[in-house]
Amino acid sequence: MNVADILTDGYSRIQEAVHAAVEGLRPDDLHARLDDGANSIAWLVWHLTRVQDDHIADAAGTEQIWSAQDWAGRFDLPLPADATGYGQSSEQVGAVRVGSADLLLGYYDAVHDHTLAFVGDLDGHALDRVVDEAWSPPVTLGVRLMSVLSDDLQHAGQAAFVRGVLERR
Repeated sequence: MNVADILTDGYSRIQEAVHAAVEGLRPDDLHARLDDGANSIAWLVWHLTRVQDDHIADAAGTEQIWSAQDWAGRFDLPLPADATGYGQSSEQVGAVRVGSADLLLGYYDAVHDHTLAFVGDLDGHALDRVVDEAWSPPVTLGVRLMSVLSDDLQHAGQAAFVRGVLERR
């Protein structure tokens, strides 16, 4: 197994978890919050997808899928076009509302496809490239890809937890 295979497997696990957490949910369930300060499934999946889109596009030197394929227009959120969810208030989290599970999964799948196209050509040496000098030490591509993978799996797990709670109500 090479680097590209490992990354493809890891990012495909995110896709499986996202689909398991979202498929078949009605908008009310996607937007449900377990309490006033909690994140909804819609917000969790939108956020993990926005971060993956932002970080992969930056590393690949491409435009984000969010803007390139006009997902921003399709979602029509009352947030800045470049919002990814970092530092959002509870009110902003609540403003992330989607019309359907299909819309949310459509955006996720488009980002997933872009991610796999990027990581599918990587070798071990590519992972040493510095992609963010704002940190000390600077962040390499390998660290960035693993950070996104880890964060996304955690958020997908949180979404699955919320779904489980909702299904037991």
